[in-house]
Amino acid sequence: MRKPVVASYCTTFLKPEMLHIYRQVTGLRRFQTFIVCKERQCADRYPFPDIEQPPSVKKNFLRRFWLKYVKKEPPIVYRGEYGVLASVLERREADLMHVYFGHTGVHLFPFLERWPKPAVVSFHGMDVQPRAGQPDYLPNLKRMLQFLPMVMARSESLRDRLIDLGCDPAKIRINRTGIPMDQFPFRDRPVPQDGSWHLVQACRLIEKKGLDLTLRAFADLHGRFPAAKLTIAGEGPLLESLRTQAEELNLANSVAFPGFLSVPDLAGLYASAHVFIHPSRLTEDQNQEGIPNSMIEAMATGLPVVATLHGGIPEAVANGVTGLLTPENDWQALASSLDRLTSRPEDWVTMSKAAAAAARENFDSAVQVAKLEGFYEELLTKS
Repeated sequence: MRKPVVASYCTTFLKPEMLHIYRQVTGLRRFQTFIVCKERQCADRYPFPDIEQPPSVKKNFLRRFWLKYVKKEPPIVYRGEYGVLASVLERREADLMHVYFGHTGVHLFPFLERWPKPAVVSFHGMDVQPRAGQPDYLPNLKRMLQFLPMVMARSESLRDRLIDLGCDPAKIRINRTGIPMDQFPFRDRPVPQDGSWHLVQACRLIEKKGLDLTLRAFADLHGRFPAAKLTIAGEGPLLESLRTQAEELNLANSVAFPGFLSVPDLAGLYASAHVFIHPSRLTEDQNQEGIPNSMIEAMATGLPVVATLHGGIPEAVANGVTGLLTPENDWQALASSLDRLTSRPEDWVTMSKAAAAAARENFDSAVQVAKLEGFYEELLTKS
């Protein structure tokens, strides 16, 4: 019996930080999928056997002029992308389309309006913010949300933002990131008797991750426990400024920046640590967090979380149970949370076990992929 076919559209397949998408598309069981992308990255890290990368369309200036200025067609039409994509989906007999990221959905909206099959767009965090230099983005986003039969959000906080943008709550489905728990086994850690507490944060090195706050809070902890250390794993534009800040705080010998790590290396890093810290914040351009993948992975290994009341984080971390949450942009409150965990090791032990249990109960990959396939089935039934 033929499995229904999902065309999974992701403009770049895949950037290093897009592991959560790879886990979804490779985890499907009741559906068959192929990838449509414009650019292929990290092929060694994210191998996939079935990728359609449509070629660029040869320019026909007369046709483009007619479509753009006479017919007033959108860029996706007059540049030829519409016809190429329609041809691919027809040839591959796609039954539905899953567009990853809201801004990609806005770009493809003229296509989605005309394509006769159902489509869903999933939102991940930064795609609900206004976009500098694109005054039409939010109006077009709102139009798309009203048109689509189904929309997915990674967290309840993103769901609320989509509702604020005019999306019908009845069409929103929560599509949480799933974690393969076998790759992040629980580690029963002893309390460091010599004060060698090890903190870890794993993320892109960008403003919304609150990394400068991490360093300030760690400096406070380091003042009490000189053997403590911090590892910040990831890559991004803030690397050099973070190195400079660590030096200014006299932490250069206690803070490591190993870069972007493979899954086995990341699991090993979590196993060597005691606390996962992640003080996310809303940026000036309204960029917000969903539920950080690395946070769930760390919890699965038994790391209590010290983080902020931001985005989807409170949906994954129960304050006082699996971690400690503080207001955004308050490094002193973060430092107080670290002080509580390190001065009351019985709380740290209890939260460690609770964090691992909560991650498995709510974010197991197989369960989340099965829910995703249920949404696909619902979408096909409605069409």
